[in-house]
Amino acid sequence: MHIESIPMWEGSGNNYAYLVTDEKTKEAVIIDPANPSEVLPHLKKATDRGIKLTKIINTHHHHDHAGGNVEILKSYPLPIIGGKDCTKVTKTPAHGETFTIGEGIKVKALHTPCHTQDSICFLFEDGNDKAVFTGDTLFIGGCGRFFEGKAEEMDTALNKTLGTLPDDTKVYPGHEYTKGNVKFGVKVDQSDSIKKLEAFADANKQTQGKFTIGDEKKHNVFMRLDDPAVQKFTGKTGRVDVMAALREAKNSM
Repeated sequence: MHIESIPMWEGSGNNYAYLVTDEKTKEAVIIDPANPSEVLPHLKKATDRGIKLTKIINTHHHHDHAGGNVEILKSYPLPIIGGKDCTKVTKTPAHGETFTIGEGIKVKALHTPCHTQDSICFLFEDGNDKAVFTGDTLFIGGCGRFFEGKAEEMDTALNKTLGTLPDDTKVYPGHEYTKGNVKFGVKVDQSDSIKKLEAFADANKQTQGKFTIGDEKKHNVFMRLDDPAVQKFTGKTGRVDVMAALREAKNSM
C-alpha cells in the first residue's frame, strides 16, 4: 500500500489527511479530508494519474476531521465510513469489523471511545505492512484529550486495543503534535527512548509513519502507566489514576 500524507492547517491545527492506495488495483481511500481546499488538489492529481477513490473514512466526528465531508462529496460522491456522529456517514463498522481496499489491503475498525464516543481507529494490513490511523486517540508520544470519555476508556483504547497490535505497526495520527508531546514526556521521565524521540522531533517537521506501536510503548508515557517513573511523577499507582493525572498535567501545560 502507498500512503500519502496531506498536511492541513499547518501552523494552527497541524492536521493530517491520508490518501491510502492499493498499488495493484489503484483503488484508494481518503482519511479525514477535513479541509477540502487543501485536500481536493491532491485528490485531483491522484485521479489524473489513474487512482480510483472508493471511500471516505473518518476517525471521529470533530469538525477538523469530518467537517470536509459535504464539500468532498460534491466532487467524489462516495460512501463515508466512520463514527456514528460523523457528518453524512453511511456506515459505522462494528468493533473488529473488516473491509478491503482493492485486492491487497485489509482494514479493521477498532473502536476507541474517549476523545469522542464515536472514535474509531483503522488498522490497514497489506502483506507484512501494517499501519494504524489513530485520529485523535493516539499521537506520537501522546494521546487526545478526554472530551467525551474518562481515563479508564483511554487506558483501554491505548493499552488494550492499540497496545496489543503487532509492535511493527506504523502509527499515523490525526495531528502533528510530537514536539508538544515530547516536551511533556521529558518532564515525566528522562528515559533514553523519550530523549531519542525528542531528538527526532527537533530534527524533523513531520513524524507520522516514522514510529510504531512498539516505539509508542517505550516513549509514550500514556502507554507506560505501570512504569515506576511515571507513577512517581503522578503520585499515583492505579492505572486509571495515573492516566487521569497524566492528562490533567498535560492539559495544564
